[in-house]
Amino acid sequence: MTITTCIFDAYGTLFDVAAAARIAAGEPGRERLAEVWPKLAQDWRLKQLQYTWLRAITGDHISFWQVTQDGLDWAMEASGLEDPELREVLLALYWELPAYGEVPEMLHVLKSKGYQTGILSNGAPDMLEGAVNFAQLGDVLDAVLSVEDVGIFKPARAVYDMVGNRFGCAPGEVLFVSSNGWDAAGAAAYGFRTAWVNRAGEPLDRLPGTPAHILSDLTSIPHLAETL
Repeated sequence: MTITTCIFDAYGTLFDVAAAARIAAGEPGRERLAEVWPKLAQDWRLKQLQYTWLRAITGDHISFWQVTQDGLDWAMEASGLEDPELREVLLALYWELPAYGEVPEMLHVLKSKGYQTGILSNGAPDMLEGAVNFAQLGDVLDAVLSVEDVGIFKPARAVYDMVGNRFGCAPGEVLFVSSNGWDAAGAAAYGFRTAWVNRAGEPLDRLPGTPAHILSDLTSIPHLAETL
């Protein structure tokens, strides 16, 4: 079945989630953060994801923005950072995460080749709008889909259902791309063709679905879509 639609996870896939801590650490007077920012960024992201999984299991759904704040609070405490002003700086920077360098050209190439493109994300609609606008990607995305429309986080099947409902395509027509191994696995089990962007060189997750393709960045996505 020919690929008609290329769908991307947002955070960590199109947008650099470590950038908020890295940028803040470079500001004057942030010497303490500069010492620990990689740990802070890693802990923040891990807790953010863990809280989405746990809330999906328990049915206690809240906005991804609240999950993001809760994850940061845990990460700051774990790094011994008690600084309300820094907390506000980090949260503000999360609304302006830069896209990875290859993202704009990759999406422009996909659009020039006639593919439908979109984001499917745990992010809240206003967060996603902010990220897309900051990265100036609105003209190369046909839709930005948020789990808020179904009230449960990935990898629930109801989230992946949103792609077919919006684009009118079968799962086999979708190339789904994520930097999260568990997300790529969930999408593969759902029936999407999948690519895992394994930027960190992590091991493959032991889950029912297996990503069909493993990449180091997004550069080759247009070529991959043509060959499937």
